[in-house]
Amino acid sequence: MLARDYKIRVFVVFLCFIMLFAIIAIRLFLIQIRQKNFFKVLAKHQYELEITLNPPRAFIYDSSGRFPLAFNREVPSAFIVPHQLATPDKTLSFLKRQYPDVYQRIKQNPDKQFLWLDRKLTQQKHEKLVKLGLKDIHFIGEHQRFYPLQAAAQVVGFTDIDNVGTAGIELGFSKRLSGLPSRVKFEKDARSGSFYFEKEIQRQGQRGSPVTLTVDRALQAIAYHELRQSVETLQAKSGSVIIMDPETGHIQALANYPAFDPNQKSVPSLEMMKNNAVCECFELGSVMKAFCALAAFEEGAVSFDEPIDCEGRYGYVDGVKIENPTITLLNRLAEKNNILPFNEVVRYSSNVGIAKIAKRLGPRFYLHLRRLGFGTKTNIEFPGERTGFVNPPERWSRPSLIVMSFGYELMASPIQLAKAFSVIANGGYDVQPSLIKSEEKKQTRRKLYKDQSINDMKNIMEKVCERHQMPGVRVMGKTGTARCIKDGRYSAQDHIYTFAGIVEKGDYRRVVITFVKEPAKASLWASETALPLFAKVAERMVVHDMVHQRIG
Repeated sequence: MLARDYKIRVFVVFLCFIMLFAIIAIRLFLIQIRQKNFFKVLAKHQYELEITLNPPRAFIYDSSGRFPLAFNREVPSAFIVPHQLATPDKTLSFLKRQYPDVYQRIKQNPDKQFLWLDRKLTQQKHEKLVKLGLKDIHFIGEHQRFYPLQAAAQVVGFTDIDNVGTAGIELGFSKRLSGLPSRVKFEKDARSGSFYFEKEIQRQGQRGSPVTLTVDRALQAIAYHELRQSVETLQAKSGSVIIMDPETGHIQALANYPAFDPNQKSVPSLEMMKNNAVCECFELGSVMKAFCALAAFEEGAVSFDEPIDCEGRYGYVDGVKIENPTITLLNRLAEKNNILPFNEVVRYSSNVGIAKIAKRLGPRFYLHLRRLGFGTKTNIEFPGERTGFVNPPERWSRPSLIVMSFGYELMASPIQLAKAFSVIANGGYDVQPSLIKSEEKKQTRRKLYKDQSINDMKNIMEKVCERHQMPGVRVMGKTGTARCIKDGRYSAQDHIYTFAGIVEKGDYRRVVITFVKEPAKASLWASETALPLFAKVAERMVVHDMVHQRIG
């Protein structure tokens, strides 16, 4: 009897185990086979996260190819996963106080899988968020752009929070620098709730290609330093400096002031970030007399020493009253009975004298301005370049040709002026300005002007700079003073001052353009503003290039 009861109990227990195993087997079948996709999606929803990550943005280098003008450093960014908050009350309370925009977005879409909280954090902000100890705030490393040379801010430009180019070279070459993004899957440890222990690349990206500029970082710093001092001393609205190699077209420095710090998160104003040397055009005044003289020499319309009647303080050409404005010029006219040889007409900047020569040229003057590149983009590799304007003959009024001879009724950018002066500097050849260094580039040497025309212009401009000559170096140039237009009229107080200069020794040649806009003090001349700035930049440039053995 006892043996029989024992067997029954064993059978019942065995049957219970069989049923338990059957239930487990059925449950496993349902979970792993029938409901596999449901639980797979659920697990993925809870523990997997996919993010698009951009590759590190490629560097921007100076002309040496070694010094980066833009590079990356990794910084933390904070994010949350709204659909799986571990401590929702605590987290939402914090967000409502500190990040109301994020809080509102979660309220509108609580099932959102990913949401940035704060990106590219400073060390102080990162430490503050970590100390909160909120389990729902996670961190990931991102690449932030860094710019070591503020002097080049308006050339290099900057990127936005997503490392997309917003201005300057960063904008113009954004696709090349950024490459292609990767799609990355993260898996979260279910126990820790915050440590992402596996990272799988779903779609492999592609690194961007670096960009090497023609800009020499030392010359850029020199140009910027001298420009800043001049603009601040003169209390001017703005200024620009260009240093260009007229043989290759390479821009070795392109400085603007005021400038901005591209490493700051705040976006600068449009005026502050604009590269005025490329993206703005102005009436440049008497600096344009150099090109009227060059055209006249080329066309045989005047000889170097031909006497020209400049008529004193005022003169008339085709019934148009013209002023000879400078005291230096008027004193010279008094010495010479108002008759100057043509080379002194340009040297002392007589409006009356140059207007008479422009009348001899007629529409041919317009053709020479176009030949030199005015009214046409230089096609420098920079976004937002302005075309400028040269009034065509079919639109001329009676004064048009006259005022064009001394820089009005035409608009040009400093980079166009640098290109045109490079034609004089390099012996009469066309040149293509460039900011990007490339071994594949080859300049097409097209002769635009005869050697005699170029030599005559250089001899005149050397006299303009006789007080700013350097030992063993030939310095040439031309000043320009132009009135600004205010409320549709030319202002008597506000002026633009320009100096276009050439520095030469043997095979070494550089064009330096200096530009100062609207100093606080009225009644100045380019010889008191832009020319002294040129002299300082040119002197330091020559010393730098001698040290680096660019000058023989």
